[in-house]
Amino acid sequence: MKDKKFIAITSIFSPTKGVMKFAKFDGWETIVIADKKTPNNWKCEKTNFISVSEQNRLGYKILSTLPYNHYSRKMIAYVYAIKQGADMIADTDDDNIPEPTWEALPSSGNYLTTQKDLGFINIYRFFTNRRIWPRGFPLQRITNESVGFLHSDLTPSDVKVGVWQGLVDGDPDVDAVYRLTDNRPCFFEKREPVVLGKGTICPFNSQNTIFNVKELFPLLYLPAFVNFRFTDILRGLIAQPIMWTRGYLLGFSEATAFQERNPHDYLKDFEDEIPCYLHVERIIDLMSTTANASMSIGDNLYLAYQKLLEAGIVKEDELVLLSDWLKDVS
Repeated sequence: MKDKKFIAITSIFSPTKGVMKFAKFDGWETIVIADKKTPNNWKCEKTNFISVSEQNRLGYKILSTLPYNHYSRKMIAYVYAIKQGADMIADTDDDNIPEPTWEALPSSGNYLTTQKDLGFINIYRFFTNRRIWPRGFPLQRITNESVGFLHSDLTPSDVKVGVWQGLVDGDPDVDAVYRLTDNRPCFFEKREPVVLGKGTICPFNSQNTIFNVKELFPLLYLPAFVNFRFTDILRGLIAQPIMWTRGYLLGFSEATAFQERNPHDYLKDFEDEIPCYLHVERIIDLMSTTANASMSIGDNLYLAYQKLLEAGIVKEDELVLLSDWLKDVS
């Protein structure tokens, strides 16, 4: 029996080149979630487009709390896919154009793996010699040459990979500090995938990302009451310690997509990213002491957000939406 595989996108634009290419991948169903700014005449072949009016008829609990004009509305696609029996859910954006070789890597196998407990590493350094870093990487570590790992330290290991993050060429997912100070295009080297050992951390986003283990689907939750540029980074920081409690790791692959980035105001991006710059290490400290192997994924997730609420990093509204999300995906 073939796996049921879904691609989740939200868009306020007419069908883009990226959306049209994703829609053509055999074996995958592409779901596009509209928002209030999405053109009413939106149409793309081989795509399951869910308009705002159609969303309101789905009966999902998150719809009563989920804000409009927010990236987190992509969660409607996640719930839809889960209720359709999804085995894999790929997360991407409408300005990402997949390569012909784009596909999901297996969730288990023998992969180059970093040492355990390295803390934060800059995975981009494995795929390029450029001084470039992923959005959400601690700014205070950018110039620290000891951060990261030596290629000779990577060891082939039999591991379980719960989430694969594919890199993106052209205009990869970096923060506003990089864009305001350099902003050259980047094309990553073609290399083997790398898996991060338990206790070794790197931010991951929602740009070219595949959750390929059903048990981990609750971790798709995108916080909706934080800044737009923080939402998927926060998700990834929370997810990694919870994944470790089930023996799953995070993997990174070479670039399998190219980004033609939608227009951005870099100074506004910088403002939205301030929580990334201030809180990422504190979040990992909280999560590492909270995640518990004796608890379910959902309970771990809810407890994580309770701790973040106590720390002043999220708002009470987040726990209301999270509770509805967990009911929808249970």
